[in-house]
Amino acid sequence: MTGQANTSGDAAAPPPVGADLRISVNGAWHALTVDTRESLLDTLRDRLGLTGAKKGCDHGQCGACTVLIDGRRVLSCLTLTVSLDDESVTTVEGLGLPGAPHPLQRAFVEHDALQCGFCTPGQICSAVGVLAEAAEGRPSLVTHRDRAHPGGSAEPVITGALPLDEEEIRERMSGNLCRCGAYPGILAAIAEAARAGEGAR
Repeated sequence: MTGQANTSGDAAAPPPVGADLRISVNGAWHALTVDTRESLLDTLRDRLGLTGAKKGCDHGQCGACTVLIDGRRVLSCLTLTVSLDDESVTTVEGLGLPGAPHPLQRAFVEHDALQCGFCTPGQICSAVGVLAEAAEGRPSLVTHRDRAHPGGSAEPVITGALPLDEEEIRERMSGNLCRCGAYPGILAAIAEAARAGEGAR
């Protein structure tokens, strides 16, 4: 056995399976045929040229690929595009315009909440989701029990908008990592937007 590989157990990889779908990205509808194994992140970057969402870990652990689907934040590297027929996706490119940035984009600049900028698109999209969650009254793991469980009820109950203090912001943003350590600025930017009642749009 010199120089020859044993191929008796090898099988050819199955061909990709395509699926047709329509998806709205930043307000524009796209008709696509995608590999059923294709992630939303790859669709956005490779097919639509939207490179704001970053491929950091590609395992759902860093948050750099965070986007919004119907207003809720998701990790696009773990989301199959084929599951999004007729859904609405918003990336960081769809949040604001160069002359009219989104309130959170403006706050990130004002509070120097970025250094290399690689994680920033995911941080901002996640922060938009955080403000929306709090506005809807969705509790987190650190939401004070008397607010999330009125009357001592066992199940969380939506009772109106929840305040976003430092503990709440840290917990809700814990899935978004910053290798540069710009967390103080990120926290300050989100807190400012929360106080102003901006950003959850």
